[in-house]
Amino acid sequence: MKVLTEPTATRPSRHRRPGWLPGVAVAAASAGLAWGIHLLVPAIPLLTAAVVLGIIVAQLPVMQNLLGGVLAPGLSVAAKRFMRLGIVLLGLKLSVIDILGLGWVTIVAVVGVVLLTFGFTWWFGRTMRLPGHQPLLIATGFSICGASAIGAMSGVVGAKDKETATPVALVTLCGTLAIAVLPALWHPLGLSAVEFGHWVGAGVHDVGQVVATAQIAGTAALAIAVVVKLTRVLMLAPIVSAAAVIVRRNAAPDAPRASRPPIMPLFVAGFLAAVVIRTLLVVPVPVLEAADTAQTAFLAMALFGLGTAVRLKELVMTGWRALIVGFGSWAVIAALSLGAVALG
Repeated sequence: MKVLTEPTATRPSRHRRPGWLPGVAVAAASAGLAWGIHLLVPAIPLLTAAVVLGIIVAQLPVMQNLLGGVLAPGLSVAAKRFMRLGIVLLGLKLSVIDILGLGWVTIVAVVGVVLLTFGFTWWFGRTMRLPGHQPLLIATGFSICGASAIGAMSGVVGAKDKETATPVALVTLCGTLAIAVLPALWHPLGLSAVEFGHWVGAGVHDVGQVVATAQIAGTAALAIAVVVKLTRVLMLAPIVSAAAVIVRRNAAPDAPRASRPPIMPLFVAGFLAAVVIRTLLVVPVPVLEAADTAQTAFLAMALFGLGTAVRLKELVMTGWRALIVGFGSWAVIAALSLGAVALG
């Protein structure tokens, strides 16, 4: 008797790849936990808490198989796609009119600090022989807006998770330390409250860390710190676009077009469009509040996802050169920012 068997190609697979839902659910729950931590301890920025939670989870032996298995697709979606959505919505915080209100001297000084810090950090990282895209990612994070900028740049240059993990850990560490170190130096340096706010906005990495640091000096310091910081954030568009152009130019002539990043990545165009909308139109307050909540949620989930790629044991054992570069960059941007305050 002849036994009929189903062709192999039509048999249902017994080992389906896990979908993105489990990882996204864990990222969302962790973002909620980070929000709770921020409510309990307002001095801890929500996004910093999200990154730190991701780093802590990644060190737990019981979680490592899950992070590399069933949770991996969703965490990848969070770290990449949610990051880009959050950056687009970040543009609604930026009004060119507010930035122009700083005055040309301050604007030029802030842009100069960004470019000098970026150039120095990239050069220092290459001099210290950091692997792959790490010099570029550390330079982007320290000079512009922390882990969010690292996530944006890594997507453009196609950086691997291991290359992204170390810069994220470094910029989170230094930004968190800044919350304690800069206020301790406020009065010894003889800065007024407004000057302190300017220094914080020009020298601290993440927007949440800027708020946590500057609010100690009062509302006037916080207001200028946020505007100066958002001026730095605006530099994300030209620097990421320039990186995309360089990657595209250096691609092999026979490389498929799909593997080459666009001259201006779509999320950067969306970010700039959001800036234009905020500048030219009167956006209702409820819309801005909803966009701010969504942007924070997207970035919190994305930064948790980035944090789960960090392995502290590997960082301590093999990442001493990256630590030197990170602390060197932090010192340079703090010194240059203090100089910019003097010019202002």
